[in-house]
Amino acid sequence: MGWFKRLREGIQTATKFKKETPDGLWFQCNRCKETSTFKDFKENYLKCPKCAYHARIGSHDYFDLIFDKSYEELFIQYRSSDFLEFNDLSSYQTRIEKAIEKTELNDAISVATGTVMKKPLTIAAMDFSFIGGSMGSVVGEKIAKAIDFCLEYKTPLLIISKSGGARMMESAFSLMQMAKTSAKLTQLARAKIPYFSLLTDPTTGGVSASFAMLGDINFAEPEALIGFAGPRIIKESIKQELPEGFQSSEFLLDHGFLDFIVDREDLKSTIAKLMDYLLIKAI
Repeated sequence: MGWFKRLREGIQTATKFKKETPDGLWFQCNRCKETSTFKDFKENYLKCPKCAYHARIGSHDYFDLIFDKSYEELFIQYRSSDFLEFNDLSSYQTRIEKAIEKTELNDAISVATGTVMKKPLTIAAMDFSFIGGSMGSVVGEKIAKAIDFCLEYKTPLLIISKSGGARMMESAFSLMQMAKTSAKLTQLARAKIPYFSLLTDPTTGGVSASFAMLGDINFAEPEALIGFAGPRIIKESIKQELPEGFQSSEFLLDHGFLDFIVDREDLKSTIAKLMDYLLIKAI
């Protein structure tokens, strides 16, 4: 296989939470504030054991939840660079280096391929911990490469969105990724290869305005924040009070923007069923 890849096998620890707790022993829920053991949290599909709150998790956590025993990580050689020599409070290059050191990731998205209940699937999953999951040129390029991989090997694509929007430090180059990824997805549609879009907390800005809403099936985790601009900006623009629960996945489901909401516990089996259904329809 002519792709740069890395093999991973077995369940991985959710690094983000492990680093924030002594020896990775405890998890404190952001919603109910109850403390649980990290073991109970992990065994509960990385949801709060007390209230089932879906905590923010990373790309490799999703890979471990969805794929069968092992998977191959693709395109790990890509990383952002400060080609505009952008500076605000610090240089963009410094921000990149700090993000790589903190997260042990090369950018805000990771791509892997494997099987789900013995059915092939390619996943591109975003990481909010890497500069707010912002979409820059590397995110767009890795999604484009993932689509090319799916076209060559005839595997469905799942994109898991978790983003604050376009990466301002790359200026118009980041906005161009909206058009680039949207155009590439038309190639999957023409080839009748299924594309699933999972929206998680948060999915905002240019990501929600492009590939996140273009799936053959668009679905979300419970209570995810999904929207383009923030509530304050929208309220000031339209000069009206916003409905309760505005921009939650439940609100979007009620108003026809999502096909369904899925609990993380049911994610793997749901994706397998979707692949069965859409692959049969494609034939």
